[in-house]
Amino acid sequence: MGILVSELINMNIMKTNKLLTALLLLLSLTFSIAQTSKDVVDKIVAEANNNSQLEVLAHELMDVVGPRLVGTPQMKKASDWAIATYKKWGIEARMEEYGTWRGWERGITHVDLVYPRVVSLSGMQLAWSPSTGKKGITADLIIIPEVTDSIAFQKWLPNVKGKIVLVSMNQPTGRPDYNWEEFATPESFEKMKKDRDALEEAWSSRMKKTGFTSRTINKELEKAGAIGIVQSRWSNGFGANKIFSADTKKIPVVDLSLEDYGLLYRMTENGDNPKIKVVAESKELGKVPTFNTIAEIKGTELPDEYVILSAHFDSWDGATGATDNGTGTITMMEAARILKKVYPNPKRTILIGNWGSEEQGLNGSRAFVEDHPEIVAGIQAVFNQDNGTGRVVNISGQGFLHAYDYIGRWLNSVPEDITKHIETNFPGTPGGGGSDYASFVAAGAPAFSLSSLSWSYWNYTWHTNLDTYDKIVFDDVRNNAILTAIMAYEASEDASKTSREKSVLPINSRTGEQRTWPEPRSPERNGGVDEK
Repeated sequence: MGILVSELINMNIMKTNKLLTALLLLLSLTFSIAQTSKDVVDKIVAEANNNSQLEVLAHELMDVVGPRLVGTPQMKKASDWAIATYKKWGIEARMEEYGTWRGWERGITHVDLVYPRVVSLSGMQLAWSPSTGKKGITADLIIIPEVTDSIAFQKWLPNVKGKIVLVSMNQPTGRPDYNWEEFATPESFEKMKKDRDALEEAWSSRMKKTGFTSRTINKELEKAGAIGIVQSRWSNGFGANKIFSADTKKIPVVDLSLEDYGLLYRMTENGDNPKIKVVAESKELGKVPTFNTIAEIKGTELPDEYVILSAHFDSWDGATGATDNGTGTITMMEAARILKKVYPNPKRTILIGNWGSEEQGLNGSRAFVEDHPEIVAGIQAVFNQDNGTGRVVNISGQGFLHAYDYIGRWLNSVPEDITKHIETNFPGTPGGGGSDYASFVAAGAPAFSLSSLSWSYWNYTWHTNLDTYDKIVFDDVRNNAILTAIMAYEASEDASKTSREKSVLPINSRTGEQRTWPEPRSPERNGGVDEK
């Protein structure tokens, strides 16, 4: 009997030892995982700060490749550069065609006042504007008149034949409001705003009476025999103008700086009979492929689940597209580079989407969503950045009911000096447009906009002639690369698949009706044909 008791005691001791060993192993494993997660985050931060490639990427993309208007050779050059850069880092990349676009290439633009004096003017041809040829065109100027109605305008229209038409309002001041507010007397500032409002109302009435809008009148002037059009879309900042497309088939359209446009307008209005010469040497290239540039770090455990780093690659071409969306592009590229170096074998696949033709209606991301339902079904999260060079200051749950649970977990790993700037809004409401995350949200995939601090984005760089390398704030972009890389790492490693459950959307205060989830929309796959 004593032997049996002894054996029982030994057996209990052995069981206790095994249990203790198992507990110690579990604790050790838990500690190891925690340490590994912290180690990876620390390595991400160190790599971003000590070996940043952002300045190099920005120089190569903005300075050397330049603007990336859809349908231009520069867009193809940008894709070739990105693919080569990804492959240099050991990341597989490809160009993925989804349609065609009107091919066009910007050439030299010269605009000169040649009478009553000679002045070289600051201006540029608009996107997809017809060429003047090397000899250019020289002509008198005429202003859209004040008419009683559209019938009177039609009677006036023959006056544009052989002339260059001024189609924008003459701005009363080239000083932004903040400059007036700083230096003017309160009375003078208020008077300027009142006078400007009156001018804008009068110009709006003038345009309305023609029967056309600023978007449709160019075609009518072209049909009536005008040989060129000059506009000035001031962006309410010193030297900043919005640069978009021409909307003509045969005659050139140029945008002039506020200062030079005002000069021509005043001369024309006062009967000084100004004459200008326009040389705009663009090229038509027929239909060309339009595409996305895709890179991938394949997942090791869940390769069919995806964390997507998202930014549109294209831009308007008034400048070099530095903050729209060069900074978003290099943020995602830098995050991918860092992850490949410190986290080369992710749990889930990390996919980098450099989307094409966002500026014409989110076409690249919409095509990707439409063409890859299997990837959309496996999305863990999409992180999109597309509103300037500033540090991220806002993240919305986009209407996903449980977004706080997983976004909150991932943000918890991000250093406090980054998260202290960020406000969150959960569950939020789904974005119906604005940038590429909306294409994924419409398909029910958890996609989030990493919304940035302004840095005067809307006035000075968004779609303007000033959107250049020198406007990039690299400390803020580095901040965003670190944030993106850590959130992508945490999303990849998360033990749970993200929830797609949608919240009950609030009432639209404008319409009084309940908001509905946005519907997926198909991309334009044969673009620019209406511009030709």
